[in-house]
Amino acid sequence: MLQEKEYSMDLIYLDYNCFQRRFDDTSQIKIQLEALACEEIFLRAELAQIQLAWSFMHEDETLLCPFPNRMNVAFILSTLCKIRIGPDDKIYECALEYQRKSRITPKDALHLASANFIGADYFLSCDNRLLNQAKRLELEIVISNPVDYIRLEDI
Repeated sequence: MLQEKEYSMDLIYLDYNCFQRRFDDTSQIKIQLEALACEEIFLRAELAQIQLAWSFMHEDETLLCPFPNRMNVAFILSTLCKIRIGPDDKIYECALEYQRKSRITPKDALHLASANFIGADYFLSCDNRLLNQAKRLELEIVISNPVDYIRLEDI
């Protein structure tokens, strides 16, 4: 984890699904709201109201994306992420611990461990299963859905 925060704005680690939510089936109200919330978060990052992080896991998932348009959009959105996270032994160790404690998938554990490594204020995901598993880990990061983050920040 970073020793000292050098910023006063929220540092947010977005699960990869937040970068792709705009492409999901918006016939469901939940997905519409999440897509709008994710867009609002990207707008706030563009306006330098919040800071976003981009990790080696985001990079890997983007490179594995079979849809060129989705891949391009993810890379464009990545430019809004001013905090970059490379692989680190501490991240891998932390991810293994999360897997043991919460039966979280390796990929999701690495995302959470990356967020913890940089001392993120928030870890946001559209995956309810992941959110529930992550909350059981009792991390110092606020684990939330993008819609809930926007709702809380606008109060």
